[in-house]
Amino acid sequence: MKSILSLVALIAVATVAYLTLWPVPIEPVAWSAPKDSGFAGAFSRNNRLADLKFVDLAGHAGPEDAALGLDGRIYTATHDGSIVRIDLESGSSERVASTGGRPMGIEFGPDDRLFIADALRGLMVMEKDGKIIHLSDRTTDGTPITYANDLDVSRTGVVYFTDSSHRFTANEEGDAFEAPLLDTLEQGRTGRILRYDPARGETVVIARGLSFANGIALSDDDSYLLVTETGTYTVWRLWLTGPKVATFEQVVVNLPGYPDNLNRAGDNTFWLGLASPRSGSIDALSDQPFLRKLVQRLPGTMRPQLERYGMVVRIDGNGNVLETLQDPDGEYALNTGALSGPNGELVVTSMTEPRLGYLEPGWDKSNEDASETAARGG
Repeated sequence: MKSILSLVALIAVATVAYLTLWPVPIEPVAWSAPKDSGFAGAFSRNNRLADLKFVDLAGHAGPEDAALGLDGRIYTATHDGSIVRIDLESGSSERVASTGGRPMGIEFGPDDRLFIADALRGLMVMEKDGKIIHLSDRTTDGTPITYANDLDVSRTGVVYFTDSSHRFTANEEGDAFEAPLLDTLEQGRTGRILRYDPARGETVVIARGLSFANGIALSDDDSYLLVTETGTYTVWRLWLTGPKVATFEQVVVNLPGYPDNLNRAGDNTFWLGLASPRSGSIDALSDQPFLRKLVQRLPGTMRPQLERYGMVVRIDGNGNVLETLQDPDGEYALNTGALSGPNGELVVTSMTEPRLGYLEPGWDKSNEDASETAARGG
C-alpha cells in the first residue's frame, strides 16, 4: 500500500509539474473579452443556409476563399495549394494552377489577373494562362510576410492584404489552422495590414497591432478598408482618403463568432464569414494568462475546439448588420465567407469542406416571402 501511495504521489507531482512548467509556444497577454450576447437580435438563429447546393471539388478540400471571374466561373483556393475553377451551372470543377503553398485569399484585379494571398509564400498572382508569379514575401523595411491571409484589389491595381501574425506561421506550426488558434489564445496582437504597389513593386505596412488580422475588403470607391480582427470579434474601418484619412475605427464589435474573410457585396455592403461560435471557456480566461497557458498544455482533444456551425453575415460600411444566414446543424461548416455568383447565386466558402456550397438564384427573394408570411401570422 505504501508503494502504491508513493506512486500516486509521484504521478500527481509530475502532472502538476507538467501543467505548470512544460514549455508551450504561447506567452498569453491579459485582455478583457466582451460579454458574448450570443445568437440574439440581428444574429438570431435561423436555417437560411440549410438549403445549400454543392459542387464537388474533385479531390480538393478547404475552399477558403472564392472569386468570380469575367468568364462567369467561380475560382477557389484550396488547402493543398490548388486554384480550382468551377462552373456552377454544370457542376464541373477543374484544377487550373497551384501556388505550391497554402492560398487563403483570392481576388481578381482590374486586369483580370487573380491575386493570391498565400499563408506560406506571401503575395502572388495568377496570369490568365494559369502561370503563378510571386510578387512579395517581405515589406520594404525588410520584415518577412509570415501569414498572408486575405486581400482586395483597388480600381488602380493596388493590393491591400492582411499579414495575420508574426508570432505563429503556417510554416512553423505545420498547419494554416493551428496558427490562428495559437495567436488568438495568446493575444499578442502582431497582425498587420499591408499595401502592395505594382507600379513600384513595393509592399508597405499601413497598420499594426491586430489580434490575428484576417478578412479585408475595399469600399466601392476605394475610400476605406474594412478589416476583421479575429481575436477580438471585431470589424475595423481604415480610411484611405478624405478628411478621416488614416483614421482606424471599430464598426462592428462583440460578434457572436470568430470573423474570417470579407467580400464586397455591392452598394458598399460586405459578406462576412463567421468560422465558428465563440468559445465560452476562452472568453472566461481572457484575463487569466497563466490559465490559458495551462490550457495549451492539455491534450489537443481537451482544448477548446471550433464548433461546426454555418454562418455568414452581410454588413454595410458603417457596421450595420443587414442580414444573417445560418445553419445551426453545421452541415456545411467553418464558413469563411460568401460572394455573389454569376446568376444571382450566393456562394459560401469553408476552411475544411471537400465541396463548395451555394444557394440557388432567388435565395434572397424566398427569404423575403417567408418574412412577409411570418409578419402576417401565416
